[in-house]
Amino acid sequence: MNRRRVHLAAATAIVALSSLMTVTAARAANSATVFYKTGWNPANIHYGINGTWTSVPGVAMDTACTGWKKKTVDLGNATSFQVTFNNGSGTWDNNGGNNYTAGTGTTTVKDGVVTANAANPCEGTTTNSATVYYYTGWNPADIHYGINGTWTSVPGVAMDTACTGWKKKTVDLGNATSFQVTFNNGSGTWDNNGGNNYTVGTGTTTVKDGVVRANAPEPCTAEPPDTTAPSVPTGLAATATGTTVTLTWTASTDNVGVTGYEISRAKGEETPVVRSASGTSYKESGLDAKTTYTYKVRALDAAGNKSAYTDTVSVKTGDGPPPVTQGTPLGGDPRKDSIYFVMTARFYDGDASNDRGGSQNIRSGNAAGNDPMFRGDFKGLIEKLDYIKALGFSAIWITPVVLNRSDYDYHGYHGWDFYRVDTRLETPGYTYQDLINKAHAKGLKIYQDVVYNHSSRWGAKGLFVPPVYGVRDEQWKWMYSAKEAGREYDPMDEHQGDDPGMTAAQNQMAKGRPYNGDLWSTEEPAGNTCRNWGQPTGSRSPEGYTIYNCQWPSPTSGMFPAKYYHQCWIGNWEGEDSRSCWLHEDLADFNTENAEVQKYLIDAYNRFIDMGVDGFRIDTAIHIPRVTWNRRFLPAIYDRVRERFGEDKAKDFYVFGEVAAFVNDKWNRGSVNHSAQFYTWKERKDYNADDEKAAIEQYTYEEQLGTGNQPTSTNALLNGNAYHAPDHTKFSGMNIIDMRMHMNFSDAQNAFYNGKDSDDSVNDATYNAVYVDSHDYGPNKSGYRYSGGTDAWAENMSLMWTFRGIPTLYYGSEIEFQKGKQIDCGPTCPLATTGRAYYGDKIEGSVTAGDYGVVSGASGAVATTLSQPLVKHLQRLNQIRRAIPALQMGQYSTEGVSGQIAYKRRYTSGSVDSFVLVTVSSGATFTGVPNGTYVDAVTGDTKTVTNGTLSISLNSKGDLRAYVFDQSGNPAPGKIGSDGPYLK
Repeated sequence: MNRRRVHLAAATAIVALSSLMTVTAARAANSATVFYKTGWNPANIHYGINGTWTSVPGVAMDTACTGWKKKTVDLGNATSFQVTFNNGSGTWDNNGGNNYTAGTGTTTVKDGVVTANAANPCEGTTTNSATVYYYTGWNPADIHYGINGTWTSVPGVAMDTACTGWKKKTVDLGNATSFQVTFNNGSGTWDNNGGNNYTVGTGTTTVKDGVVRANAPEPCTAEPPDTTAPSVPTGLAATATGTTVTLTWTASTDNVGVTGYEISRAKGEETPVVRSASGTSYKESGLDAKTTYTYKVRALDAAGNKSAYTDTVSVKTGDGPPPVTQGTPLGGDPRKDSIYFVMTARFYDGDASNDRGGSQNIRSGNAAGNDPMFRGDFKGLIEKLDYIKALGFSAIWITPVVLNRSDYDYHGYHGWDFYRVDTRLETPGYTYQDLINKAHAKGLKIYQDVVYNHSSRWGAKGLFVPPVYGVRDEQWKWMYSAKEAGREYDPMDEHQGDDPGMTAAQNQMAKGRPYNGDLWSTEEPAGNTCRNWGQPTGSRSPEGYTIYNCQWPSPTSGMFPAKYYHQCWIGNWEGEDSRSCWLHEDLADFNTENAEVQKYLIDAYNRFIDMGVDGFRIDTAIHIPRVTWNRRFLPAIYDRVRERFGEDKAKDFYVFGEVAAFVNDKWNRGSVNHSAQFYTWKERKDYNADDEKAAIEQYTYEEQLGTGNQPTSTNALLNGNAYHAPDHTKFSGMNIIDMRMHMNFSDAQNAFYNGKDSDDSVNDATYNAVYVDSHDYGPNKSGYRYSGGTDAWAENMSLMWTFRGIPTLYYGSEIEFQKGKQIDCGPTCPLATTGRAYYGDKIEGSVTAGDYGVVSGASGAVATTLSQPLVKHLQRLNQIRRAIPALQMGQYSTEGVSGQIAYKRRYTSGSVDSFVLVTVSSGATFTGVPNGTYVDAVTGDTKTVTNGTLSISLNSKGDLRAYVFDQSGNPAPGKIGSDGPYLK
């Protein structure tokens, strides 16, 4: 007999358990407690009373003690009932098809034996209990937990509603004193503490917004107000090293819990400055040299109670850092380099004192993981220059450095003051100038990401900052700082969420917000151009608050004058308006056709040229007309470099633009104006002297000419086997990121063929920056970091490092960091779960680079990272590329070449003549090549060609062969580097 059939037959008469309970509640209820001996976790009891059964699979049993599950059942007027057990996943114990019969009182069921009126089998053992409250909007909500390594079945056990916003579950732990917990909505959405699970102990625990509170009060019962202040901290001590002061003290105590500390710093008669700390130490840098400061500290709790201050301590700073000399670009052909792309704020944290979470720290979930958005800095980047060089890179592309001002701006693309470096990136001795100089000292170039087409939401300091409507009423006071005369925005000084004039909820929303009292006004200011100032729009914020006109940025409200900013939203991304309208409310679109705007931007970026940067990566280049680039911005860049550092450095200054074209065809939906290669060319006719009119004229003229009448070039292509001098007379000055290859890098062969297909329309494709994925997208406009697998990554790298163009790698890809993770979700999820996660944990420790791609010493986590297979592959690729000029600057051809990914490359200049035959992953045959000796740079194998044909056998994904023509005066280098996981 089917073991399930008996109890399933009984289940055909099931009525809802709630109905059964309603009937029996009116009667004198009998009770039965059943103990079941099993190793199942979970275990369910499925029972029938007077022929009415629980729904399959029954009711979850509690852990009574090790090996025993328990459930108490109300029987109504019944004196016995039918019982079966199961594990919730289809395995049943139904007494061989006969079901078990249990009576009132205590019954044990062990190994098929029923014992009535039994003793409690767990007496004398310790049974711990935990009650977990979880704050969520989910309904239902499940708790999935593990006790001593044994977990409930996914998705776990349903939680009960405790009160509005709170779910509850009591769990028997047996003899355990803690357990692992995660939560989910039963439909695939999980809260697992960022992948770390929550650890919960006995007693009552609350979990809210990622914060676990042990021994917590019942959250559904109003707590009496906490009026007890923490104790005064003790043992305050201060030490100074140069212009950096470090404070330490002994922790305070509190009846509920200390949430942080407030530090007051005074200098002479000046008004004290107040900072905050979460722990019992604090460090601040950049103080005045040889100056006495006094400090005192007090403790805070969650209710806003503050202890008295400690007694003050005094400390005198030492000498300031030595003056920084301006830098000079390294120079040299940029095609000799490979580029490592880092998001400075997410790479490595050299100085925790400049970490800042911002206004979205709690909402994003970053606070729960102690992962502030501004975490990495220039000090951290300087400390890890040897790591980057040890990978083999000779150039670093960094995200924008100018001072940002928006809610979520760690990436740097929300520039507000284009004349200042963001203070969250710098510390004394580790300024931006220090980074440039120290990188240059190690032979590493710095390519600075720059933004010309937009500022952040509140204008651009020094050009135009619009007045904003604001009112500090009960809805909005958390949003707007109380005005203080003369005070300005300083992102280092964040609101601590401790304003006694605001509620706890308002303080939480205000926490992390820098001062913004310099922006807003309730009264309409003189000269205001924004229409309907302060009138309700009829819309509501996500919190349900009234939204007013002129409260948020908009191109159509009049808030931003047409003189400085464009006045429209983009409607057609392939139309002219994409070059002259706003992308987003946080990206106020400059009127780049205006001379004042042009001067503001040119003068701002001249300052960074003067610091000695080696090139600019231009963000959103496509959103400015080519004619504006060609007439204004590009000449200004090269003229400044030429003026400051000479003609040779100007020639080597590398400018590469992001001309985003997310299509798989040669021309972006047939629009030349929106295709990447279009921006590499000079104008071919004169336009109106007025830049705004010129932009329209150029757009119309080129669009009418169409794709078939655009200029072509052979600058990247060999003439047979011969290198020829490139013709750059029509070059605009802007190189491009190779969007065509990027879009197709889900498969290396596809990327190769698509790249070749576009090269005759680029002025010189050997200068293309080539990458697989970035801080924005993966291949095929994927919003996720590349996850094609290690072998596919190796193949992609082998192609990038030997084909034309400049190979570029997004930080962490050398170990497939965050592969498959969503690259960016804004403040709706923690950064740690995205492709922009903090990388520092992977490179803790010390490393010294003996040369490019050579590690002379490493210890700690960074040593483990440097031992990974893709790192070894990358190091050798960099060594090979640096040793063969044709792989750096050579033109290429596939004429006379058979093979899936195969090409010949040559570079000739003066006495240098470098010729190489390359195949990636599979074999190839080269015909019509010069006779002579060829030596493979990967294996050292030598082949002699006598009939113009060289055949290569290869069948290993990611491996390659690079046979270099061995010539008198230009000998082949032979085998380069040591065999690794792919190159062998």
